[in-house]
Amino acid sequence: MAARARQVVKAYGTGETRVVALDHIDVDIARGHFTAIMGPSGSGKSTLMHCLAGLDNVSSGQIYLDDTEITGLKDKKLTQLRRDRIGFIFQAFNLLPTLNAIENITLPMDIAGRKPDRAWLDQVVDTVGLAGRLKHRPTELSGGQQQRVAVARALASRPEIIFGDEPTGNLDSRAGAEVLGFLRRSVTELGQTIVMVTHDPVAASYADRVLYLADGRIVDEMYNPTAEQVLDRMKHFDARGRTS
Repeated sequence: MAARARQVVKAYGTGETRVVALDHIDVDIARGHFTAIMGPSGSGKSTLMHCLAGLDNVSSGQIYLDDTEITGLKDKKLTQLRRDRIGFIFQAFNLLPTLNAIENITLPMDIAGRKPDRAWLDQVVDTVGLAGRLKHRPTELSGGQQQRVAVARALASRPEIIFGDEPTGNLDSRAGAEVLGFLRRSVTELGQTIVMVTHDPVAASYADRVLYLADGRIVDEMYNPTAEQVLDRMKHFDARGRTS
């Protein structure tokens, strides 16, 4: 397993104001697979991803990256682990406007004092179709191209796992399909492991597996989904997020 959670609880507040975002979650994330996390607003899907990625602390339970338990790590160790072993793709592209595409792609490794594997970097750039745009700055790129730079940046350091939080949320359908296709290829052709939070059935259909959350619990899962199957499944959630 690339990552796993055991009896994870995430709660906010105390007493009568206590809100449980994750309620004793157990989940395994398979290596070399594309996992989508879905659920109604407030179901805990983003919280689960943030906890798995070490971006948020859990109230109780354990999170593992491979065989390393990340719950309880000191801030410095956790920061180093995220930098060296995890990739992130967010809805906002988070590119530096003063750097060109290739400089944005290699920035995390430059900060860490690591030289990129040139053959791997060339393969990533080719996979995401940016070979002709590497010297362009973000303002000279379309939204879809900027997100491809963000995808390449996440892939370039060869992380053990990549987490995406609505990575196509700011893109039109065509650009979104391009980016999702690149994520799919990175799993199939490059052996990457991806976990993506999404509300979009079409985006989820690119995954190998969809996890459905409701009220802070995993209530269902689907393998090799189609967009129609995902949409049909989501229709069975009522306003409270429970299955009908």
